Amino acid sequence: MELRQLRYFATLAEELHFGRAAAREHIVQSGLSQQIQRLERELGVPLVERSTHHVRLTSAGAVFLVEVQQILSHIERAKTAARSATAAGAVLRVGVGDASCDSMPQVLRVVQSRHPGLEIHHIEAGVPKQCQLLVDGRLDVGFGRASRVPPVVASEVVRLDRMGVLVAVTHPIAGLESVPVSSLAGEPMLFAPESRAPEFNEFIGEMCRSAGFTPTPYPGTVQSVRCAAYVVSEGRCMMCVPQSFGEAQTGTRWVPLANPVARYPLSLLRRAGDRAAPVAAVRECARAVSTRLGWMDTDDAADACNPLARAGVAAHPW
Repeated sequence: MELRQLRYFATLAEELHFGRAAAREHIVQSGLSQQIQRLERELGVPLVERSTHHVRLTSAGAVFLVEVQQILSHIERAKTAARSATAAGAVLRVGVGDASCDSMPQVLRVVQSRHPGLEIHHIEAGVPKQCQLLVDGRLDVGFGRASRVPPVVASEVVRLDRMGVLVAVTHPIAGLESVPVSSLAGEPMLFAPESRAPEFNEFIGEMCRSAGFTPTPYPGTVQSVRCAAYVVSEGRCMMCVPQSFGEAQTGTRWVPLANPVARYPLSLLRRAGDRAAPVAAVRECARAVSTRLGWMDTDDAADACNPLARAGVAAHPW
């Protein structure tokens, strides 16, 4: 008797439909039926009554289900206990490119709630520095666009962040619902230092060129979006930033960009082959948060035919 057979039976008991149960377990319907039949042969009793109109548990199946549910519940508790015990007292060093980004904090709150004994250290650094720290063993997890990471750094996209433009609240486009990328032609545009965020500057350049123009750099750079907000709020320039960076900056307004819609790919970064428990915890929680909040959803019709909407999404395998 295999654990998967017990899980398949519990799912079938909930759905009372082979097709829906198979879909939940990500197997073909015939495969699920075969596993249930094997389980019945091993037990020597029928667990399920089948007909063209219904599926229901036999009396033996109903009794068996109670025990199966307890077994599966014990296994889940055992998994949680093992993960917590492994992470307890452990240290996790996390790199964040810009403190304005709300993505990693949301992930880490879930990590901390699931693993309260885990000691988390935040390190603010651009992606090039994060990669250096990862390679040197001084960082466990990084976060940012993975277009320029070395082969020894693995990456996994967890968020496709809608691009927009940060402008002063007094700017003419501040009251619009969205603006075409082409409307930014000739506008002074603030960039990050090339040494700190070359992958971000590269993305902005690609986005502007796809709309038929080369961006006009503002004479100066900033180390963070919060610093940029001060310069932008004075009306001297604007800055293209993803939605998660720009919506809560004082004196400015973030306006979505369209024609084309562009989404900035944000990835978890780690050393390739690193299977440490704290790193695994971050991966698991990041995927859960991404799914729950729809970070990988691209609902705009323009996304379907726009290569920039998913630019840079191809990731190194874990």
